[in-house]
Amino acid sequence: MSELWNAPDLGGRVAVVTGASRGVGRGVALALGSAGATVYVTGRSARGGPRTEDLPGTVEDTAEEVTRRGGKGVAVLCDHRSNEENTALAERVRSGSGRLDLLVNNAWGGYERSSEVAFDAPFWEQPMWRYGLFEGSLRAQYDVTARLVPLMLPQRSGLVVGISFSDGETYLGQVGYDIFKTAADRMCRGFAKDLRKKGIAAVSLHPGFVRTERVEAAWEAMGSGPASVVHSPEYVGRAVAHLLADEKAAERSGQVLATGDLAAEYDFDDVDGRRPPAFRLEGRMSLATRMDRLNRVVGRAGRQP
Repeated sequence: MSELWNAPDLGGRVAVVTGASRGVGRGVALALGSAGATVYVTGRSARGGPRTEDLPGTVEDTAEEVTRRGGKGVAVLCDHRSNEENTALAERVRSGSGRLDLLVNNAWGGYERSSEVAFDAPFWEQPMWRYGLFEGSLRAQYDVTARLVPLMLPQRSGLVVGISFSDGETYLGQVGYDIFKTAADRMCRGFAKDLRKKGIAAVSLHPGFVRTERVEAAWEAMGSGPASVVHSPEYVGRAVAHLLADEKAAERSGQVLATGDLAAEYDFDDVDGRRPPAFRLEGRMSLATRMDRLNRVVGRAGRQP
């Protein structure tokens, strides 16, 4: 963790970060912990239990690191596709903290089984199980938000952040992927409309190209990569922390925001001291093709931690 970040004071704030066993969700949870928040870390990977695609990282690992950094981490094994588990999560937050200030909708199962069929194949070659993964992920975000927002209503404040990516009229390279990523942004806009008189804001946040061990291995194998815009998962988390601390965040409700743009506005850097700009797709490889190459290259090399 870089010591260069002047983290906002989020002591007393309570957050739920979904899909936080690893990746962007973990990065967001850790940044919030560094700012002193209580973070309910949800995911489907647990010690001694199930692990999504056998990847490293568990809800317990993340929660313990949140606490080590000065926040309070609470691990919750939860499949957000389940109405019952979302309801149980809401009750756990209600009984444990009595309030909620932030929900980060990061959980996304759409990349699972990616090595089985080319991610950027045309729609008539795409299996319906992949469409189902996208659909289930969006439904999960809708349902968990519906269950948790009532915890924000009594204090008439709060923030819902949807982690997604679209790029205006730029096609993302795969029909189902394009549909559901665009729909995620639209859903946040709808949340914002319904919440506009409740003091609660809802925004979409677009990371750039996030650096993970798997991504680094794939780009190294291909001999190239967008080094200038690659960033760590915690870069996204720092953006979320500053948004939560911003008393004027409600003025952004309904907007689509980019991590790099928020870094410039709030004057923060990534953990390595760099400040990658906002990631734009125009003139770049489509996200679907990028994902397909990533999965094929890493699949040949062996799964990376």
